[in-house]
Amino acid sequence: MKEVLEQLTEVLEQRKAEGNPEKSYVAQLHQKGMNKILEKVGEESVETIIAAKDAEQSGKVDLLICETADLWFHSMVMLSHLGTSAEAVLEELARRFDLSGLEEKASRGK
Repeated sequence: MKEVLEQLTEVLEQRKAEGNPEKSYVAQLHQKGMNKILEKVGEESVETIIAAKDAEQSGKVDLLICETADLWFHSMVMLSHLGTSAEAVLEELARRFDLSGLEEKASRGK
């Protein structure tokens, strides 16, 4: 699984650095800036929520998987735009691994 994230990160960075906005969706997003990227993350979040609700009723998760992939993809574009990557998120998840979810949440003051 980590290999897929690493490969996608590499492609996203290439498109960010040298992608042609006329030929690359990722290059277009970077050119349009953070507001457009955040709009896509928000849109995909809502679509993922709706797909999850539908999956709960139908028992079919195909659309949920597709929408979650879109959400992860656009989240990775957002991270790339801000100069970080999925690797940083994985490191944060690894840091939390031995913590109780309740303890970790309390440590953030939320």
